[in-house]
Amino acid sequence: MRNWAAVLIVTLGMVGCFGETEAPKTPETQKTTELKPKEAAPVVVEKDTPPAPELLSDGHHPALLDPSLANETAPNSFKVKFETTNGSFVLLVHRDWAPLGVDRFYNLINIGFYDGLCFFRAIDNFMVQYGIHGDPRVSKLWRDARIDDDPVTQKNTKGRVTFATAGPNTRTTQIFINYSDRNVMLDGQGFAPFAEVVEGMDVVDSLYKGYGEGAPRGRGPDQGLMQKMGNAYLNKQFAKLDHILKASILE
Repeated sequence: MRNWAAVLIVTLGMVGCFGETEAPKTPETQKTTELKPKEAAPVVVEKDTPPAPELLSDGHHPALLDPSLANETAPNSFKVKFETTNGSFVLLVHRDWAPLGVDRFYNLINIGFYDGLCFFRAIDNFMVQYGIHGDPRVSKLWRDARIDDDPVTQKNTKGRVTFATAGPNTRTTQIFINYSDRNVMLDGQGFAPFAEVVEGMDVVDSLYKGYGEGAPRGRGPDQGLMQKMGNAYLNKQFAKLDHILKASILE
């Protein structure tokens, strides 16, 4: 049985003004149907929740519009709670796993970067991806705020959290949570896990997957349009996506 060949690529400079991050792909030649991303929408219980915020709220952290201000060093370990439209889950973050990635993640949490963001691509038995800001001004400013790679010290098994990349030394804000132990194939491609889900993996597993693959391979959100139009685009065309209400560090 063949493994998925998974590649996370960012197509930079799309239309000259924004970048696009693609999550891992299943090869077109894959014949083992149980390993393919499932496009069929599950039974959905409509949620009585507001749409994801489209623009920065009043009193936002100044680093959202100036990435150079997000430069604190993270603790050796800490927990982060994500409150979402589907329930809550908690990550345990390990700085010794990937110190540069953890410092970036710690700062993103502290400045409220992930609040209001959508889980825009969730593929059953593979991963769920998020980290494109709902306000296009923020996405534009952060897309070039890259950090260097960390050595891969941990495996991409189920529940581990990893940054998406565009090749060497290109991590910015997008992350994904692994749905399967099969994703250990990513270890050799430079994807360094920095955290793990320790509470609420059932919530992560049940995030809305009905839209399937993103454009152009499927009918899900187009990441280029997300970068350009933000949550206004997602709320209009992909209103069933789950999103983050608030992400915060637990004391």
